[in-house]
Amino acid sequence: MSRYEGEIRVRAGARFAIVASRWNPRIVDALVDGARTTLAANGIGADAIDLVRVPGAWEIPLAARRIARQGRHAAIVALGCVVRGDTRHYEQVADGCADGLMRVALEHEVPVANGVLAVEAHEDAVARAGGAHGNKGEEAALAAIEMADLLEQLA
Repeated sequence: MSRYEGEIRVRAGARFAIVASRWNPRIVDALVDGARTTLAANGIGADAIDLVRVPGAWEIPLAARRIARQGRHAAIVALGCVVRGDTRHYEQVADGCADGLMRVALEHEVPVANGVLAVEAHEDAVARAGGAHGNKGEEAALAAIEMADLLEQLA
């Protein structure tokens, strides 16, 4: 029986993209810093990381799709933060972003790590952007590296 499992291993010449929203900048900037630090700690040089900034979480899937279509990146890390408010807008943006990111990954067969926080309160976001619950930017970067390795094995 063959067994395939991704590892935290980066192939030579691999490029990674981070698509991050500008909305909730204190939170998202912490996620971006976590992702960049994690990619660098795993041997990915700054020159092999493309950072794309978009207005908000709603715009992340479209930018990710354009990047995926180009076929130059081993994986994409999506980072943003949607905080519940008093309207349905939260569900529309958070769900639409997640659905869009999954479509990009499936249609273009490129790993898209979803590090877009969808939280009840700002304090929850702080806890997930370097606080008590770690940094989801780091976790998304690690998932992107592992999935890129797994897809290379499955090629």
